[in-house]
Amino acid sequence: MSKSLHRREVVKELLAKRGDSLVIGGLGAPAWDITDAGDHDLNFPLWGAMGGAAMIGLGVALAQPKKKVLVLTGDGEMLMGLGALATIAVQQPRNLCIVVLDNERYGETGMQRTHTGHGVDLAGMAKAAGFARTLKVNTQADVSRLKQRIYSGEGALFAQVKVDAERLPLVLPPREGSLLKNRFRIALLGPEAAQQ
Repeated sequence: MSKSLHRREVVKELLAKRGDSLVIGGLGAPAWDITDAGDHDLNFPLWGAMGGAAMIGLGVALAQPKKKVLVLTGDGEMLMGLGALATIAVQQPRNLCIVVLDNERYGETGMQRTHTGHGVDLAGMAKAAGFARTLKVNTQADVSRLKQRIYSGEGALFAQVKVDAERLPLVLPPREGSLLKNRFRIALLGPEAAQQ
């Protein structure tokens, strides 16, 4: 079923003119999507830790309150880490945005339907957890509104973006975890961070 939004086009729009925003890419396709939009030293694509993207984003947001932190993850991963919504809502970091690219599929294991394909409302769950700003994104106009809200600095935001369930060519970030961690730390904290 076509939802008319293509994940990589959405990600490219959200990351265009991102400035010094810190971007966490969830396991699998979201990590490839941020890489396709342009590999960047302030990207932290996850190769493992399914279910952990939102909590990693929270940790980075709390440690760097003057930086915008954007987590791009998938519906399967967000479903695995639903407890993160409550923890983030309690902390209310003003600089954290969680964007779920919801294709209603587990893309890494064979495109099986996730619970969102059966009606589970992640944006509704985030709102119930205490997020003051939640969005459901279904159209290109919604994507433009989402981008404005991400970079407005108005507080913690959760968005569920419905995208097509399409298989795309892999655009892989570097595979070495320590390299990704070190380049992110150096870009954020300066050359001395490599020695810490």
